[in-house]
Amino acid sequence: MSELRKSLKTIDEYISMFPADIQEILQKIRTTIKEIIPEAEEAISYGIPTFKLKGNLVHFAAFKNHIGFYPTSSGIAFFEKELL
Repeated sequence: MSELRKSLKTIDEYISMFPADIQEILQKIRTTIKEIIPEAEEAISYGIPTFKLKGNLVHFAAFKNHIGFYPTSSGIAFFEKELL
């Protein structure tokens, strides 16, 4: 993990590192998560945006050629009905 990512404290800092078009996508992911789970806490974990609710719930990140969305096992359980 880069030194820059290790130093990040907020999702705003993370999103600001990217070009405007990528920022828009990352912000849309963030907003969607906040709308669905307003009680989840924002954090940076593993150097990427994370939402926590009784532990890590979901992570997301931007890369050179894609944006990843990484639900944890608790995130999958939380959205079990939606995923079926």
